[in-house]
Amino acid sequence: MSTVEAGYDPTFLGPPVPLPVPAQAVRTLPSTHFTVLLDPERGLAAATAVNIDGAQLVNLERSDDWHLDPRVPADEQVGPELYVRNDLDRGHLVRRRDPVWGDLVTARRANLDTFAYPNAAPQASAFNQGELLWVGLEDHVLEYARAQGSRVSVFTGPVLADDDPIYRGVGIPRLFWKVAAWASAGELRAAAFVLDQTPFVTRLQAAGEVPPLGPFRTFQVPVADVEELTGLDLGPLTGADVLAPVGALGDRQRWLPLTALDEVRL
Repeated sequence: MSTVEAGYDPTFLGPPVPLPVPAQAVRTLPSTHFTVLLDPERGLAAATAVNIDGAQLVNLERSDDWHLDPRVPADEQVGPELYVRNDLDRGHLVRRRDPVWGDLVTARRANLDTFAYPNAAPQASAFNQGELLWVGLEDHVLEYARAQGSRVSVFTGPVLADDDPIYRGVGIPRLFWKVAAWASAGELRAAAFVLDQTPFVTRLQAAGEVPPLGPFRTFQVPVADVEELTGLDLGPLTGADVLAPVGALGDRQRWLPLTALDEVRL
């Protein structure tokens, strides 16, 4: 683990964007260019926040050097035992390549830092249309923001619901969320997304193994809905939403199903 703990920079975009504020007690774990807010009761992150400088990204090989975070007791972070002999992936919350920018020493440190278990969450391993879309969202927003200044901050996490199905003693999240933020002419903009892996989680709990899967569902959603789903305070991100704030959380008609990146509204 890195000895440099600057973590997420809330002034990175120009307009200030503070870390999300969870309703529950969390451990704040700053790393190179990102911060994890770990829920010690669940052993998973309540939220992560990363600064991405698209003009300084460094292309490094993937190491897969997953490790427990030495700053956290082992019983407060879900470790390797969850991911053996099944099709659960240790899904990066802060994507491996997102904080890997700057000089080579810093980039290598950031690369290693992303492989700490508090930055992992259990996700179905099958790569299908929905998941491929999900992992491409940051690239899509970054390309859009390059015309404005090449910087993006991304906030990601699982929805830690009280009724998440239990597998190997761990509540497996059914939903994941992501909010991307950037500045346009000095004004903050934000776009929010939700990934639904409910069919996978339900069957995993029932069968104890991974059955054939249909495609994951990916949606663009109002930032306010992410706040309501998670209990997080997302500060200025809600007011910066590129989607018009209409309806109520129960009205899922305003959740825009995505099948391709060109359907994303920015």
